[in-house]
Parts: sequence; C-alpha cells; structure tokens
Amino acid sequence: MEFNYQEAFSRNIGWVTEQEQAILRNKRVAIAGMGGVGGFHLLTLARLGVGKFNISDLDTFEVANFNRQIGASMATLGREKAEVLAEQARQINPECEIEIFPNGVTSDNVEQFFQGVDLYVDGLDFFAIAARQMVFAYCHKHAIPATTVAPLGMSAGLLNFLPGQMSFEDYFQWGERPELEKAIRFLVGLAPGLLHRHYLADPSRVNLKARKGPSTIMACMLCAGVAGTEALKILLGRGKVWAAPHGIQFDAYRNKMAHTWRPGGNRNPINQIAIAIARRQLGI
Repeated sequence: MEFNYQEAFSRNIGWVTEQEQAILRNKRVAIAGMGGVGGFHLLTLARLGVGKFNISDLDTFEVANFNRQIGASMATLGREKAEVLAEQARQINPECEIEIFPNGVTSDNVEQFFQGVDLYVDGLDFFAIAARQMVFAYCHKHAIPATTVAPLGMSAGLLNFLPGQMSFEDYFQWGERPELEKAIRFLVGLAPGLLHRHYLADPSRVNLKARKGPSTIMACMLCAGVAGTEALKILLGRGKVWAAPHGIQFDAYRNKMAHTWRPGGNRNPINQIAIAIARRQLGI
C-alpha cells in the first residue's frame, strides 16, 4: 500500500481543519536532543503531520537509556540516536523532510540548524547547559518561538519563550555563573510549583555535581503530549499560549496542576528562596 498524507493524518481532522493540517504539513520544527524527551517530541509531531524537521544529537543509544527513551532497544544499541529517530519518523511519514545534525548544535552550525525554522522544541539533556544557553539566545535574537517541557518525577513542567516577550536568559538568570549554579537555577525555574518533590523515594539519586538524576518514562510521555499541543497552538496561531514568566506543571502522580507566575523569573523573591534552599542542600 502506498503512503497518502491526507489518509495518514485524516483522524486529526476535527481537532484541526483540513486547511490547518495543510499548514502543519509545511511547517519546520527544530528539536535539539533525541534522548528522553526529544525522541518523543519528534514522533509526536510527525504523527501530528508536521512535515519538516531539523534534529540534532551527538550521542548513541546505550542500555541505561532503556527506561525512558523511545528509540532505545536491543536493536539500536550503539546506533546514533538522531539516525534511529529519523528512521522512525520516516516510517510514520515517508514524505517528511529531516535534516540531521549528528554533531549536535554548535556555534559553527547554529545558524544552519535554525534555517527556515518555525518553532524550536527543546530536547537537550538537563546538563547540556552551554548548548541550551546558546540555542535559546539564538531563538530570542531571531524571534523564533521556543518551548521547553521538562520531565520532572512523574510530571511535565512547561515554559514557553515567545518573540517579543521574556527571554530564557531573563527568566533563568544564568549569565556567566558556574555550571552547577546554572543547574540549580534551571531546576528551580523549570517548575516553581515543585509538585514533584514530595514523592522522591531515594534523594541520594539526585546529584547535580555528578550530573546525574532519576527519570521516568511517564514524565517523558507527558512532556511529548504537552509539547505537541503547544506546538499545534503556536504553529497554527490559535489557542492560549502562556509565555514565561508563566509556567505550568502537571503531575500525574499527585493528580495536581500548578500554574505559576514569577515576574523577574529567578530574580523573583520566591525563586530566590528556593535557590538558596537548593544551594544549602547541596552544600554550596
């Protein structure tokens, strides 16, 4: 049987119009990172019918990825993540255009990575501090909408950075601070509601200094649903899109949602208190 775009995505129609589906077919989304959330983002958007992607990852699959990464399996061990996920996306939509950046996003290729892009969806590893700072700065400078949905415990923490509004740097206040301080500020800023902190079973598994932390498949899947929905709203220009300093976190374990508003981002007194507590707990 031959592939037919209209038939493949016909069950989207109703929640989107035929005209909107045609718009999605011609949109280009950039996703940096094809690991825990990035792979889910790509395949979710491919099933939504988005037709063009720029993706990056410099890593290969290993056994430690099995608990949460959609591309990780015995069949893909040692293979490049970006290549595997591109293959899976093309199995969904053989017509989709995918440009792969196998060396990740760098200062040398960032302009090419964002060429013709309508939206950036963040899939970088939590500890990819330098790359994330560069990518979001580029989006802000070039008026590219950007969304990040963080997998925290069994929840998803959403932040949107839209053209003409608060930037990633203004919100997180990273500047030239040490990497560990940036990690603390990132953790606090991603989900100020902290819904996930109440059920951590083994705190010793969280070690920012060693760049390690626990993860769940449930959080990654929740993040993909949220990111896909935000992408739909941004790309089609309909629906309410909350931009930073607004943040939204949904926690499936606690059956709770928090909508936070932190004017000043990490300059906000509430976030400052949370940052100070985190520093003390880490002995910094």
